[in-house]
Amino acid sequence: MHLPLFIARRIYGKGADHRREVSRPAIRIAIIGVSIGLAVMLVTVSVVLGFKHTIRDKVVGFGSHIVISNFQSTPGTLPLPISPSDSLLHQLQRAPGVRHIECYAMTQGILKTDSDFLGVAFKGIGNDYDTGFLRQHIVQGTMPDFSSNKSSYKLLVSAMMADKLRLKVGQQLYAYFIKSDDVRARKFTVAAIYETNMSQFDQTLCFTDLPTAVRLNGWEPGQCSGIEVLVDDFDRLSLTADYMVSHVNRTIDRNGAILTSNTVNDLYPNIFSWLSLLDINVWIILALMVCVAGFTMISGLLIIILERTQMIGILKALGMRNATVRHTFLWFATFIIGQGMLLGNIIGIGLILLQQHTNIIHLDPASYYVDTAPMELNIPIILLLNVATLLVSIFVLIAPSFLVSHIHPARSMHYE
Repeated sequence: MHLPLFIARRIYGKGADHRREVSRPAIRIAIIGVSIGLAVMLVTVSVVLGFKHTIRDKVVGFGSHIVISNFQSTPGTLPLPISPSDSLLHQLQRAPGVRHIECYAMTQGILKTDSDFLGVAFKGIGNDYDTGFLRQHIVQGTMPDFSSNKSSYKLLVSAMMADKLRLKVGQQLYAYFIKSDDVRARKFTVAAIYETNMSQFDQTLCFTDLPTAVRLNGWEPGQCSGIEVLVDDFDRLSLTADYMVSHVNRTIDRNGAILTSNTVNDLYPNIFSWLSLLDINVWIILALMVCVAGFTMISGLLIIILERTQMIGILKALGMRNATVRHTFLWFATFIIGQGMLLGNIIGIGLILLQQHTNIIHLDPASYYVDTAPMELNIPIILLLNVATLLVSIFVLIAPSFLVSHIHPARSMHYE
């Protein structure tokens, strides 16, 4: 058997010896320091990952991963139409990493009730549109079956719009569309109300049939504002985006419109820049927690070495080399770190699961875009944090372990 490991196990197994009143508090403090540090790291990473993925999924739910549109369209105005051909749609569907494609049309109008009015953007969608995201966030009513061929004048509005205009499911109201000197009025029925807590979208965007938006813009059948492309894996979005740049960008449709593609990162840079700043906070917290765990282990190891000075002297007198004694105490520290990590995992993962199942921690949706703290349990990252904590904690103990080299056998016999 490996001698340092054997001796370390014997020392650790006698941790409950009441004659060792000095080392017991030091060991407990070291264990608590490691467990708290690891638990905080697990919860922090879980919250940041959950928050980033939740916000990202909401933005993608409103605008997809990649949008094919008219190159001459300018932000803040009505988009110019494109006329996608069947060959273009098939080419997009066969692109690497593409999961789904869908056409949409945007227009602007004014919702009017007897007492209020509100300017909004109408997004026309057809039966090929992936409505999974919208269905998840419907709070009243049922998702209408939007058609690609005929208008039903059903309307999906946000909870913010419903509060401002005092709308209810099943209520009818007029919408007015102004184009040049022409004002068009259409009567819509509120089919459902959604709420995502993304004020950037909730306060301006409602959904209706694709043909309705096309006709209100004065476009021909088959035209649309753009094509939304959903991919299988967000982490591989750049591969699909590069394909779109090389095969779609600068191509011309049958009506002479020049096509261009933009990723969700390009369309909403402020949101994704804000999310990327969260990574800096994570690294700061991880560094602080590693320092806490490291300092508690260093102090604990120094106390244990001083408390075991007589034992070290005896081992050296029996011929044990300094390196072997150092390895013995490093193994002993590894047992303490392991116990602290086990406790830290129980606390950290327990808090994550508690929040996932109870949503006990609430947030202000006006500031954070979510009403509860999202936590994501990522097993590979948890394993990586455990391994990194173990390696860093042992690494910082290498220098303090050299203290045993300065302990002389003759003088240590009289230490106590």
